[in-house]
Amino acid sequence: MSQALSGQTWVAQASNTTASLRGVSAVNERVVWASGSGGTWLRTTDGGATWKASQIAGAETLDFRGIRALDERTAWLMSIGPGEKSRIYQTSDAGEHWTLQLTNPDPKGFFDSIAFWDPSHGIVVGDALDGSAEIRTTADGGAHWERQKTLPALPGEGSFAASNTCLFVRGAREVWYVTGGTGAGRVFHSGDQGRTWSVTATPMRNDSASAGIFSIAFADAGRGIIVGGDYSKDKEDRQNIAITADGGRTWTAPSSAPKGFRSAVAYLADRKVWVVTGTSGSDISTDNGQTWKLFDEGSYNAMSFVSSQAGWAVGARGRIVKFQAAP
Repeated sequence: MSQALSGQTWVAQASNTTASLRGVSAVNERVVWASGSGGTWLRTTDGGATWKASQIAGAETLDFRGIRALDERTAWLMSIGPGEKSRIYQTSDAGEHWTLQLTNPDPKGFFDSIAFWDPSHGIVVGDALDGSAEIRTTADGGAHWERQKTLPALPGEGSFAASNTCLFVRGAREVWYVTGGTGAGRVFHSGDQGRTWSVTATPMRNDSASAGIFSIAFADAGRGIIVGGDYSKDKEDRQNIAITADGGRTWTAPSSAPKGFRSAVAYLADRKVWVVTGTSGSDISTDNGQTWKLFDEGSYNAMSFVSSQAGWAVGARGRIVKFQAAP
């Protein structure tokens, strides 16, 4: 059993927006970016004491589900939706100007998540096109994006654009993406920046189009966690988590589970703890995911951590909170 932690909580901050927020990217203890509906993006440079909220001109109808920040001035935004609504924008001057780098060229395309290994090399995953997930990679900071082949998708299989964490990169070349849908709930892995792939089945819930894996994270080369469930039944806690100790080659259900659907998972290396969050609450584990303790019942969509002293979660109606670790 885990050693129970007491005292950790989320502390509310004033976001100055009522947009639904699903993207957040913490750079350090001071600089954090976030994003959401209505073409909205946000940035703080004082740890969230003050947030600046703004919209990209001409993108007011877009839903920015993904954001990846490099530093105080540089970030990428990813919007979702069919065809041309799925776009990638980039700024290198703290949001004063945004460059449209990519508009999904396929009318059936739908982006789900974006990530970067370094300032030049990035990847975006989208729903299946022509029988397999849409994978695009860049080697020049997003100026050009190249379609990569991946393994065939199952009927109805796709990723969830819920928290920008259905995609996870590690090191200089490794990447994973996770899926859901009826009969799906699988983990795809590439060790060469998306050029070749393997896939693994999991014990995660996959009994409807709204069920599956929503988020993946790794603590190191071996230990990883996937979370999800059914977002339409967010208080149900069956088959909503699985863990790996071999880099994702095999996944098993732990002895206990978070208390409901969870759309994001993160590892806090300085405390050696895992945190998960979703629309029905947040939980923490001190024993590498074997057991979980509910510490907050608030509704959040996404989160990003640099450390236990620098972690934020976002949700509906402009909700932003900062993690406060137990003493």
